[in-house]
Amino acid sequence: MAPAAAQRDVDLPSPPQRLLLRLRCAVQHYEWGRRGAASLVARLAAAADQQQQQQDPDDDSLRPYAELWMGTHPSGPSTLLDDDGEGELLLRDWILRKPDALGPAVAKRWGGDLPFLFKVLSVDKALSIQAHPDKQLAEALHALRPSVYKDDNHKPEMAIAITEFRLLYGFAGMEELKDVLRTVPEVEGLLGHEHAAKLMSFKEYEEGNEIKSILQSAFAKLMTTSKEKVSEALSKLIRRLNIESKIRTLTDKEQLVLSLERQYEDDIGVIAALFFNYVKLSPGEALYIGANEPHAYLSGECIECMATSDNVVRAGLTPKYKDIQTLCSMLTYKQAFPKILQGVRVQPYVRRYTPPFDEFEVDCCLVPEGELVIISSVPGPSVFVVITGEGKLQADSLSDGKKAKEGDVFFVPAYTEVKLSTRGPESMQLYRAGVNSRFFS
Repeated sequence: MAPAAAQRDVDLPSPPQRLLLRLRCAVQHYEWGRRGAASLVARLAAAADQQQQQQDPDDDSLRPYAELWMGTHPSGPSTLLDDDGEGELLLRDWILRKPDALGPAVAKRWGGDLPFLFKVLSVDKALSIQAHPDKQLAEALHALRPSVYKDDNHKPEMAIAITEFRLLYGFAGMEELKDVLRTVPEVEGLLGHEHAAKLMSFKEYEEGNEIKSILQSAFAKLMTTSKEKVSEALSKLIRRLNIESKIRTLTDKEQLVLSLERQYEDDIGVIAALFFNYVKLSPGEALYIGANEPHAYLSGECIECMATSDNVVRAGLTPKYKDIQTLCSMLTYKQAFPKILQGVRVQPYVRRYTPPFDEFEVDCCLVPEGELVIISSVPGPSVFVVITGEGKLQADSLSDGKKAKEGDVFFVPAYTEVKLSTRGPESMQLYRAGVNSRFFS
């Protein structure tokens, strides 16, 4: 008969761990982030770690606070805090020890890791014009250039506006592009007469491989223009817009061009912005970004969720490495304004945002004073972040629960019901990321 110790080592299914794990999460200090008290990321990080704030009181006003990462990605992994009894243990390592926390379907599909990466973003200046590769391309890029493309996963993502959030997304419709060619001679000058004439010949939302080929060819021509020609064209464009602003009101896109040029001097991305849809999300509105779709966040603060990846192909509005050839070849070249999500109310104080990706969905929970909100158990893991207010999170029938305040982040294993309640007169606002409910149906 095997010894008792050996019997305990046998891989037997264990009951789900119904508990709440408080996390310490990574902050990314990218240059485009907001600084000091203007940054929600900085405020959340300071509230979650008062001791660090006291030790370095001047740091917040000088350093950009761009992103708060909540998850297991190696570039910014979350750790368990001491009061959960595990010490400074990586969340990913804890999950590897206790894979039942993911639920069997999630563990089987995603190899024992958290399939989503949850973030808060505070954007002060434009991020790069970029796209995220599909799974097949991600694997190829990672194999070819692992130092640049650091994982082999795709990165579909969704952004939910906390403040007004501005971004570029997807190619504008043909009539808008024609208007650019008619009214911005500097663009036609860079494209050349042949490319401009071909674009002008197409009708609005005309489909087919031919229009995609022409748009791809024109965009690649624009993005590969020499730095000298870009600098000359931008100089003319900015000078002309500054003069015209004295006699007429500039369009939103013209004002955007002036703003981007101040941020990224002599960058082709300033002109390329004219080719994309200019999107403004109001608080509570969201959109999802599929593989191989061009986009650039411009300003504001948002909740973001994505597949666990950090793969980005950049081509403009950045001092970082630009892979223009890859970006131009990978894009879908769809011409349509993105679908704006309002979320669906799934109970009185919970609104759900459901993208067409298996890896994630996001709930916005606004808990008023005196109310109890119950988040039903689901067969996958969840991550909660408190944005405003304070209160308590309670797992299942555990009597104590955990105090929760602005900046607190919790990991919740599969099959765990969570009760949310507020302390004080202010509502508590939380966001929950979890595996897309449709994955389990």
